[in-house]
Amino acid sequence: MLVERGVLTQVGKTIAKLLPSKKSRCFVVTVAPVWTLWGETFKKALASAKLDFSVLEMTDGERAKSFASVEHLAERMAMKGADRNSVVIAFGGGVVGDLAGFLASVYMRGVPVIQVPTTLLAQVDAAIGGKTGANLRAGKNLVGTFHQPLAVISDPELLTTLPDREFRAGLFEVIKSGVIRDRKLFEIAESERKRLLARDQDILERVIHDCTRIKAEVVAADEKESDLRRILNFGHTIRLGHGCGCHDRYRCAKDFSRIGTEDSVMCACIFSAA
Repeated sequence: MLVERGVLTQVGKTIAKLLPSKKSRCFVVTVAPVWTLWGETFKKALASAKLDFSVLEMTDGERAKSFASVEHLAERMAMKGADRNSVVIAFGGGVVGDLAGFLASVYMRGVPVIQVPTTLLAQVDAAIGGKTGANLRAGKNLVGTFHQPLAVISDPELLTTLPDREFRAGLFEVIKSGVIRDRKLFEIAESERKRLLARDQDILERVIHDCTRIKAEVVAADEKESDLRRILNFGHTIRLGHGCGCHDRYRCAKDFSRIGTEDSVMCACIFSAA
């Protein structure tokens, strides 16, 4: 796992060292908002490392995390000649990471995936740990696999273009990590809140690194969530955490129309601790 400012400009060299073969092809799964902002930088980095890559754009949003999307992406990979030496690169937030990871885990019974998360929530949580998933009508993430990424490459500079609401959702996850595992991180989140809200790159790099370390330690001890890893579900295990987002196929219920999943999780953390 790599957390470093500006690493996106050198990501091609990093990925090249991880490929299973010199003939490996890379398939970048992303969404239009991310690609519009950062696509040129990403393409230049891959091209400079002389990587053979194709870009697979998927629909943005939670509703796109479906079997239909997986099938569509897999068909496109097959048409472009993807084989067992191919590598999927998830370049986006949590939805992209979950779906691209799932795609990688089932295409030809499993090809490697590399996570390049572009949201704070994905950098501190969703991209780490190997959980992949797709949604059903009955609920979120009811189908998925454990498929550990070859690498998670996080660049705090990607967060400079993140909408405020999505950035705050990531901060809630930082606070949660501090509550469950690292008092010092919790204290930093409190004492440095102005710098965090201002997206100061120094403090962001530190908290992303600390959250990455915390989750990696937990996952290393309990990869399949039989015991310790359940601590990461703090705030997700009462109905408010994920439940309010499941009404009307992942659109928030009327009473929660202005509350996102992580906002709900933070409320659930408060209620659980009360």
